[in-house]
Amino acid sequence: MGSPAWYHNGLIAVANAHKGKVKVTFSQGVHLQEHRKIFNAGLEGNKWRAIDIYENDRVDEAALKDVIRSAVAFNLAGSKKR
Repeated sequence: MGSPAWYHNGLIAVANAHKGKVKVTFSQGVHLQEHRKIFNAGLEGNKWRAIDIYENDRVDEAALKDVIRSAVAFNLAGSKKR
C-alpha cells in the first residue's frame, strides 16, 4: 500500500491514514496562502503544514480548494525561477 500523493510541477500534498484520522500534509505549507485557517497540524514546522481530518469532521471544501490552488501557484512560481 502507499500513500496517495498529488503533484503539479512538484509535490502538493500527501495523505496518510492514522488511527482515528486522515492527515493531509502539504509539502510547502508554510509558504501557502491560508485565508480560512484550514491547517490544524504541523504548525510548528519550518516547511510542512497539515490538516488532520477526524471521522465526523466537516471539511471546509472552499478552504481546501483555496490551499490547493495556492500550492499549485507556489510550485508554478518556483518552476519559473529554475
